[in-house]
Amino acid sequence: EYRYEMKYAVSPYTADLLKKQLGLVMQKDPHSLSADYSYDIRSLYFDDPLASAYYEKLEGLEFRKKYRLRIYNYSDQVIKLECKHKDENMTYKEDCTINRQVAEAIITGQYGLIRSQRDFLNQFIADALTYPLKPSVIVDYRRTAYVYPVSEVRITFDENIRSGRYDLDFFNPDNNLLPVEENTIMEVKCNEFIPAHILAVLAAEPKVRVAISKFAASCSVR
Repeated sequence: EYRYEMKYAVSPYTADLLKKQLGLVMQKDPHSLSADYSYDIRSLYFDDPLASAYYEKLEGLEFRKKYRLRIYNYSDQVIKLECKHKDENMTYKEDCTINRQVAEAIITGQYGLIRSQRDFLNQFIADALTYPLKPSVIVDYRRTAYVYPVSEVRITFDENIRSGRYDLDFFNPDNNLLPVEENTIMEVKCNEFIPAHILAVLAAEPKVRVAISKFAASCSVR
């Protein structure tokens, strides 16, 4: 099911103001670790030898998708294989939870070691062998997330975005990462609409609508 997704670049100061205001009308993500932020996210993206996913983003291709592995707080307790589909302002995500052994096999391209009845995982393996897909870049950031049940509104603030373009050691919390973006990236997602009281909060502070991709920005780091 596709959802609306809009991204904005905001200053750290504006991000702090919005967090305080949204905290009064929305709930903090139930998986949040603390009052200051929700959790740390690390994603390992896959691309083909022609960097098709990267260039499709730069060219603004209307329909595109990309695969990634994702962990939270540098732990291997929850590992997700995901595919994010994009259609202009609409997105939807397929995912499945896997264990460390399967994740290591995916990272090293040893797909013959994987035995699964899950259609999504098998589709990834088929795509990985066909194109072929290889680990491309690690993207790290700290996320603060707010949710609201009507229209499943979700607003996130991503900060301290860093790139592991030259260090793909996915499960190493101390690998060498490079800074990507000084601004905070705010993402606003919903099914159909954003309630008026949340819109009022968002409209009160300055922000710039952007087409930024943390994946593409991390790939562009020199």
